[in-house]
Amino acid sequence: MRCPFCGNVDTQVKDSRPAEDHVSIRRRRFCPACGGRFTTYERVQLRDLVVVKTSGKREDFDRTKLERSIRIAMQKRPIDPERIDQMISGIVRRLESLGDTDISSKVIGEIVMESLARIDTVAYVRFASVYKNFQAADDFDRFVSELRPGSLTEE
Repeated sequence: MRCPFCGNVDTQVKDSRPAEDHVSIRRRRFCPACGGRFTTYERVQLRDLVVVKTSGKREDFDRTKLERSIRIAMQKRPIDPERIDQMISGIVRRLESLGDTDISSKVIGEIVMESLARIDTVAYVRFASVYKNFQAADDFDRFVSELRPGSLTEE
C-alpha cells in the first residue's frame, strides 16, 4: 500500500480488525520512511462487475459512484450513516450474486430504488427524480400520487 504522505510503497500494517459494517477490514498502517500513520479499508470483491448503460456503453462498476448517488438522495435525512453503509454493502452483494458480470444500469437503478423505498420515502423520491429523469413538477406529482395509496411507508 502506497503511503498517502510520501508515496513510499513499503508500508507496514500495525493493526487489523473488522470495520463497523462487518463487511470490510480496517487496517491501521505505518510508513517507516516518513513516520505517517493512515487507515485503509479492505473489502471482499466476488467478481469484477461491468455496468451496461442504456446507450450500450460499458464501464467498470464503481462502488463510490453508487455510494455518492445514494448519499445525495439521503442528504439531511434522519438515517443513521451506518444503516446507509449496510444498505450500500447489501446492494453490492446483491449485484455480485446475480451470477452475471454484465449488469444493466436499469437493474442497478431498480435495486437501489427498492432499497431506498424500504428505508426513506423522501430519499426514494429524490433518487427517482434523477433515475427516471423528471423534467417538470407534473412528473413529481404523478410519481408521488402513486405512493399515496399506501404502497410505501416510511420507517
